[in-house]
This record gives sequence, structure tokens and C-alpha cells, in this order.
Amino acid sequence: MIVAGLCRLLARKGVRVAPFKAQNMSNNSAVTVDGGEIGRAQAMQARAAGLAPHTRFNPVLLKPGSDRTSQLVVRGHVAGTVRAGDYFTHRAHLAEIVHSELAELRNEFDAVLCEGAGSPAEINLRATDLANMGLARAADLPVVVVGDIDRGGLLAHLFGTVAVLEPDDQRLISGFIVNKFRGDPALLAPGLEQLQALTGRPTYGVVPYADGLWLDTEDSVSVLAHRVVGDPQPPRGRQWLRIAAIRLPRISNSTDVEALACEPGVLVRWVTDPADLADADAVVLPGSKATVADLDWLRERGLADGVAAHAAAGKAVLGICGGFQMLCRSIDDPVESKAGRVTGIGLLDADIAFAAEKTLRRHENGLSGYEIHHGRVTRSAADDWLGVGLRRGAVYGTHWHGLLDNDDVRRAWLTEVAPPGFTVAADVDVGARRDAQLDTMADLLAGHLDIDVLLALLDGGPSRRPTIVSSI
Repeated sequence: MIVAGLCRLLARKGVRVAPFKAQNMSNNSAVTVDGGEIGRAQAMQARAAGLAPHTRFNPVLLKPGSDRTSQLVVRGHVAGTVRAGDYFTHRAHLAEIVHSELAELRNEFDAVLCEGAGSPAEINLRATDLANMGLARAADLPVVVVGDIDRGGLLAHLFGTVAVLEPDDQRLISGFIVNKFRGDPALLAPGLEQLQALTGRPTYGVVPYADGLWLDTEDSVSVLAHRVVGDPQPPRGRQWLRIAAIRLPRISNSTDVEALACEPGVLVRWVTDPADLADADAVVLPGSKATVADLDWLRERGLADGVAAHAAAGKAVLGICGGFQMLCRSIDDPVESKAGRVTGIGLLDADIAFAAEKTLRRHENGLSGYEIHHGRVTRSAADDWLGVGLRRGAVYGTHWHGLLDNDDVRRAWLTEVAPPGFTVAADVDVGARRDAQLDTMADLLAGHLDIDVLLALLDGGPSRRPTIVSSI
């Protein structure tokens, strides 16, 4: 969000700015204008900069399929599957790609904002690092460490981050930004002064916590941390509409339900227990990076039976991408899980077969959305739904991500599934809400960061700060 806010802030100043994340690890992705896929965060940052998403903004993407393996996406397209232990063998090749893409962006734009990944203090991964100090040292970049004070222990984290780095990495750390601060900044000020005395590095600003920032979350971390999506607003009528979104273990593109949470009176909750379906007016099965494995998890938890019972009662079920595939009669998967043919939940009379080549498709004419999936419909006796999916009664399925961002589609679906007494609002514009969030972040940064000093870093490069301790 800091990078997105800076992109929007600089774009508003007339600076031609681009985002860059050398390597992302996320199952939330978006399709680009050049026909590839990148992390959704970089697509959001591109939007903040007034740009269409492009693969060069995130040349390496890792999409976890299990705790130890990830699908490797290079320049927008699948390049194989890698294990954590053998990633080192790919490092030299990927570094060449990363540095080439960054160099081209720096030639084309006035400024490029490079987001790190995880923490630069993960010294056990330094030898294979592409996105943090590995990139900074190779491209001679000034580095600002952003710390989330809402997690606690921030001053120790900032000091320790610098302290454990190699001397040549330490010298690139120019300063700090404190994020998500609650309370009186005057109480924090003495600590920041001591931090500067200890490290020789200033803090460029303290960004206050903002409750209203929740759209376009980077990955499933927010899904794990918060049960309720967004900031539910009171209904326009006399009734709430309750939606249970199932938090799959390998959930992907969890942001699809955020559009629903923008609606007044719509309460979207992440659930993992069949009992949580009881009071829901509708159930959403989101996307998954491990469709067959997550389908097994649904059955083990009793959620598959719960979804079927929900549909049998005439209540709405919506499956998106992997969730859509689970609702079909069968899934033949020799690609992702290599399980072969398995039985689906069977609420939609259709069959799915996984192809080795991933479908990557961006839709912008009429309805907007995008597709990222290996599974394809090979047989269907279900009804067509809007030309973007299938329907059987109150059960809906689509491969389209972002479909609910289309205001007319979302309102029509909510009207069909809503309980008596619920009034569907006619004035919610999700696209405008997303832009408003980016403007809010830019305004926060403008009001609480020393922007002139940060701009000077863009012009002057690394400040070559001294080392503070010997690296461990």
C-alpha cells in the first residue's frame, strides 16, 4: 500500500512513475495487457500510477501449490514448478531477467518504485534474494525500510533489520517509514530519535492507521487475520444479506468477494466450518491454486455436504474459477494435482478437464474481468449464465475473476439471491471505490511523510549510510 500510495502521489504530481516487484509470492494475480499474469498488488500499483498492468512490473511470480512447491511464472507465463530447496539453481537466470526488466523501466519512466518481498533481514535467503537487497545492490538502489508498528516491537525490528545485513547491504539503507501508527506521535518521537542515533538513519514519516483501507489486499494474509471482509455498512432496507465465503487452504484471488463487501447491508464473512453456513443467504466458493486438494479439504471438513445442503434448500451458491470447477460433476486433473479424474460436488451438470497450457484472458469489452486457469469445461448440460459461466437454479459458476466488479452484474445477482426486505443499492461504484482508496493512501503519505526527501532519493541514489554493527 505504501508503494501504491507513492505511485498515485507521484502520478498526481505529473511524474511518470512505474511500480516494480522483482519477485512476488502470491496466489492473487491479474492478467496483463500483454497476455501474461502478475501479482495483483502490482496490477493495483499500476492502476495507482495510471498504467495498465504489464508483466514487466512483476517479472517473477511464485504461486504456492503446497508448503514446499510453487508454480514459477516468468514474464507472465508458467515456466515450471520449483521446490523451495532447489530455487537456488534458478537464481542466476531469473536475476538476469529481473535486472533487464528494471533497466528498461528506468530508461522509460521518471521514477520506478521497487517493492521488496517479505523482509530484507531474512539472511538465510540472501544468497537467492532477487527482490530485496539482492536487487538493491545489483542496481545500486536507495532503500527505505517500512515497518508495521501495529504488529508490535517495531523499533527493535528496524534496528535489527539493518544490524543483521552485510555491510555492503547496510550502506544502501537510507531510512525508515513507520506504518499503521495508532495514538499520539509525540510518544513515539523519542524512540525514533534514539533509533536515528543508533543507526545513523532518519525516519521519513509516521503513517497513521486507516480503517478504510482494505480493497485489493495483497494475498491471503488478510483473509487469515480478519473474518469479516471490509467495513460493513448498514442496509438500505430492513434486512442484511449474509454471504459466507469459504476460506480454502490454497485460496487464490480472494479479492473477488471484496466487491460484494462494498455494498450497504452485505455482510461477507470468511468461514471454515459447516455451522457457519447455516445463517448465510449465499455461499461463495472462491478460486484455488490446488483445486483437487481443496475439494478434498471441503469434504473432510463437511463443507462440501454443507454447500450441497445449502443449494438443496434453494439458497444461492457461487463458484469462481477453482470454486466453479469444484461445483461440477467431475474434474480430470493430470496437471495440477495429477490425481486424474475425481468426482466434484455435482451441483452443476458439467465436467472439467485440466490442460497443460494455462488460459490467460483479459476481458474489457462490455463486461470486464479476467481468467487464469488450467481447467476447461469439456461437457455441459447446465444453463448459460450471462455468457460468462453456467447456472442451475440458484447455483452459479464462472471462470471470470473480477466479474462482480461489474456493477450491473453484481446488482442483478444480489437482487436474485437477496432475502425479502433487502434493498440492493443503486449507487455503488466499485471501480471508484478502488480509486478512492488509492487517493486516500496518497493523501496519507502526503500529509505524514517528508516527500521532498524521498524525491531526493529518487534523484540522488543511495546515501551510503555507515554500517552500525558487524553483520552476523
